[in-house]
Order: sequence, then C-alpha cells, then structure tokens
Amino acid sequence: MNDGRLAWGILGTGNIARQFATGVNACRRGRLVAVGSRSAETARAFGQTHHIPTAYGSYQALLDDPSVQAVYNSLPNNLHHEWTIKALRAGKHVLCEKPFATSVAQAHEMFDVARQGGRVLVEAFMYRTHPLTHAVQQAVRSGAIGEVRLIRTSFCFKVSKWQGNIRFNPALDGGVIMDVGCYCVNFSRLFAGAEPTHVHVVHHRHETGVDDVAAGTLVFPSGAIATFNCGMSVHADNTASICGSEGYIEIPVPWKPPASGATYTIARSTPPKMENPTAKAPPPRETRTITVDGDLYGLEADAFAATVFDGAPPAVTAEDTLGNQRVIDELRKQMGVRL
Repeated sequence: MNDGRLAWGILGTGNIARQFATGVNACRRGRLVAVGSRSAETARAFGQTHHIPTAYGSYQALLDDPSVQAVYNSLPNNLHHEWTIKALRAGKHVLCEKPFATSVAQAHEMFDVARQGGRVLVEAFMYRTHPLTHAVQQAVRSGAIGEVRLIRTSFCFKVSKWQGNIRFNPALDGGVIMDVGCYCVNFSRLFAGAEPTHVHVVHHRHETGVDDVAAGTLVFPSGAIATFNCGMSVHADNTASICGSEGYIEIPVPWKPPASGATYTIARSTPPKMENPTAKAPPPRETRTITVDGDLYGLEADAFAATVFDGAPPAVTAEDTLGNQRVIDELRKQMGVRL
C-alpha cells in the first residue's frame, strides 16, 4: 500500500520501541508495517498491541521485507552500529536511537554507508523535534538573555530492579553517560552553538561496572560553561537552565515535554545591592506555554519523514551527532572505558 506515508519497521520491542510505535500510530506522515524481534512470539505480541500487520522473529527478516521503507533502530547500544549498517545496506532509511554509536569511528562508518547508499540516517533525540525546544532556541537567538554564559542540565532517575536491565550491562555498552548523559551533552552543545574545548567528568561506578551517577563540565570557545548531572540510581529535578548576561531561561521539563502545556520561563535576577542599593522588586518572570497537536515521538517520526520525502534538514545533523559522539567518547575514556 502506497498512501504517501513513510512505511516503518521497528527493530526491537523494548520500552522506547513501544513509545515510538505509539507515536507513529498518531503521526501524520508515517505508518507501521512491521516489527522485528529475536523472538517471533514477542514480535507478534508487540504487533498486536500496536496494530502492526507483520511480525518477524529475527531482525534480518524485517530488513528483507520490501514494504519497509524506514527502520527505527531501538536495539541495545552495542547493536546500533551493526544493525543500522545492515538496514542501510538493505536500502532502508534509518532513525537510530541515541546514543548513536559506541565510538566516533563507528559513527563515521554509519554515515559513510548512508551517504554511499543515498539513504537518510538520523540520531533519535526526540526532544529536538518538540516546538518547546525550537521556541527556546528562538528566544536565545533573539537576545532575550544576552550572551550565553552558563548552561545547567540534569537528567536522573532511580532504577530499583537493575538485574537484567540493559542499562547496567557493560557488555551492552550501558551506563548513565550513554543512556541519558548524552542528552545533557547534546543540549549543552546545542545552546552553546559550538563544540567544547575542554570536558571533564566524575562518576560513581555501580557494582555491575557501569557508571550509574555522573557529573561533568564542558567549556566552549566563547567562554561559556556547561555543567550537567545524570544518574540511574538517584532522584533529581531533571530541569535545564540557560543563563546569560542579561537573563536566564528555565525549562522545567526539557527532555520529554508534554504535548499540552509545555513551558519555559525567561527571568532576570535582582541586581546585587552593591550596584543598586534600592532594588527591592522581585525579578520579572515571563512564562511562555507551548502546546502542540500530536505525540512527542509522532513529531519525531513526521520530522524524519519530511527529511526523507521533502529534503528538509534533519532534526539532528550528521555533524551534530559526530560532535556529540566525540564528547561522549572523551567522557567515557576519562571514566576508564575502553572504546
């Protein structure tokens, strides 16, 4: 059936695959045609839940399906490189979940194969397609907070049952930097508008051997500094702030903004007493609300379809992904990970 919508096949049936499938079912320019898993039973159950007509008991079988135009690679981190390349060589466009690869060398090879085959390959940072992110970008570009001087991000959650969780498996390239620290790095680079000149990280190592809590700094050519904290065994506020010479922006839910009522606030601090002894007024705050018509992952799927069908710029360019991967590689090296 060719109805002008992008025909998706999903590799994997984990939590992120479920969220993406829900998004595609709600999007305008895509439809689900197949799912592939290591188990035919698991694939069938996933397909029934998400109204996917064809289920395969192997990843390769999905790639061999001529009806699949694009593949969403939701597999564990250590399988992104292998199965993205196989999908590209099978003639499919690929949206690959973050983190894109386990090294910048792998990332280069993946993009080389995409270019050689004339296929679209994009890293799936879904927050980058939400209008909230676009609105904050526009506010920063407009000079609403002056020059960006400091960026602060937090992305943490608590996993109680870590046994069997791929995030805690070093053989699968787990760890918090790979899982959610990559968001903090991506956000910092996006709003600094450059690649960092220096990066540093400290971390706690879980008994499985992966990093489960980490905090770091990035320094940019402009002098802007980014700080981040991320964790898989700790509670935190999971907010982001962009602080400038003339004000700051608070984003209470930066990573998975709601479709309705996503907000950000532009604010200014009260001047120090030494500069203005009579200053008593509270800092002015302007909260702006962004509401969208659609699912977060559906927006991501539609943005990908626009790149495939219309030649629109990808939400995350190859250069952006490579830059992020370089920073992640350096952070992991500092933590003692062999790449």
